[in-house]
Amino acid sequence: MKSNNGSASEAITSSRRTLLKATALSAAALSLTNSSVALQTKTGNPERLDELIQGNQTIARARQIALDILKPSQKQMEHGLKLHAESLVFDGYAFSPRTSTDPVIIAKMIEEGASEVELQDATEDMGMTRAVTNLREREEFMMAFRASGVTCIYQNAGEECQHPQRLIKRLARFTFLTDMLKPFLTKATTPNDIDLVKKHGGHCLYLTGNGVPLPQDWISVEEELRTIRVFFQLGIRMMHLTYQRRNMLGDGCAETANGGLSDFGRQAIAEMNRQGVLVDVAHSGWQTSLEAAKISSKPVVASHTTAAGLHHHIRSKPDEVLKALADSGGYAGICCISQFLGGKCDINAFLDHIDYVVKKIGIDHVAIGTDVAYSSRPSGNNSIKLPPRRKSRARFASLWPKETLTATESARESIAWTNWPLFTVGLVQRGYRDDDVKKIIGGNVMRVAKAVFPTYPPLA
Repeated sequence: MKSNNGSASEAITSSRRTLLKATALSAAALSLTNSSVALQTKTGNPERLDELIQGNQTIARARQIALDILKPSQKQMEHGLKLHAESLVFDGYAFSPRTSTDPVIIAKMIEEGASEVELQDATEDMGMTRAVTNLREREEFMMAFRASGVTCIYQNAGEECQHPQRLIKRLARFTFLTDMLKPFLTKATTPNDIDLVKKHGGHCLYLTGNGVPLPQDWISVEEELRTIRVFFQLGIRMMHLTYQRRNMLGDGCAETANGGLSDFGRQAIAEMNRQGVLVDVAHSGWQTSLEAAKISSKPVVASHTTAAGLHHHIRSKPDEVLKALADSGGYAGICCISQFLGGKCDINAFLDHIDYVVKKIGIDHVAIGTDVAYSSRPSGNNSIKLPPRRKSRARFASLWPKETLTATESARESIAWTNWPLFTVGLVQRGYRDDDVKKIIGGNVMRVAKAVFPTYPPLA
């Protein structure tokens, strides 16, 4: 749908005012009524939130860039923002807002001779949990969540590996985060939890791991796969079959052989189906993805990907795989990584991939899995210069090819995580019906989450 804007500059100015006003009103609706809860802080007031967003150069700049690209009319803007606020918005794969690292702690650890593993753990822990311990970080964390209008995130809660002791670290951190930030942010363990969170105007995380946990003792298939149930009981609801490299289940997306699923991989999928864990092939090779979708008895998803038919990338999926995902009942979640999108690598390129997948496999099988996070602005003491750290080799899990496409900073900012409301506005601009927009921004993710989750006897 083409917009009838009149004066472009007037439309953009009006749209920007509308966005700030709607964000503030939406935040007021989301704000919890328990004023005694310390988590309300300054951002519980809609006028204060409006002021903070305008004062947050990171959020304000990203929104201005996206508005300059989209150029929505005031009518499109108002309708899109209202629709966004009313809808259950479910990010199919992302990260809750990241908090900054305290350099004083890191500097002291380096001076004391901490190992690289210790430093990595400390850095990651602060980036994931500092909203609990630092009031300024908490305020910015809450403001970013409110600005996004996101109800639930399929949260990366497991490092890119298969070792249970490594996978459990992020799971512990996000369990701690949600335990401590109640009622603002909770850990959802069932799809019904997510519905209730939306009803009460809150936010939640639905946890996913970047690998299938395996003891790797190789005594028997059954013994290897028993840890899937343990992690499901701990709250993990989706798992990557592979990351970039080949593992015992199948080939990752960076493997040139494109060898597909192993026999063990097929048995792992059967166990994930049995336990109620969603199979995610976002980082899997094309043949692995295709075979997983075909043999699974439950829906399979590529939670954060792009369409290879628009831009070829190892992290994209070709039409054949997209169709197999749809046939399984699953979906392709379009991500916000500029280099994966191609074209101008911006918000319009992102919307182009959504359009493409809708045309290829239907409105019921496309979602948004941003694969990005808002990062808090460093606080004052973060200007401290850290001691030098020894150079390290590339992580084994990485196996990333050299990127041939360079995205501009503006292109990347146009698809910032806090621009989620403008993704909805963009879909309205492109002529999608309200019911279809709701499917794309969360309904399809929710449908699959419900389809995969086990059925238990009801409580008496």
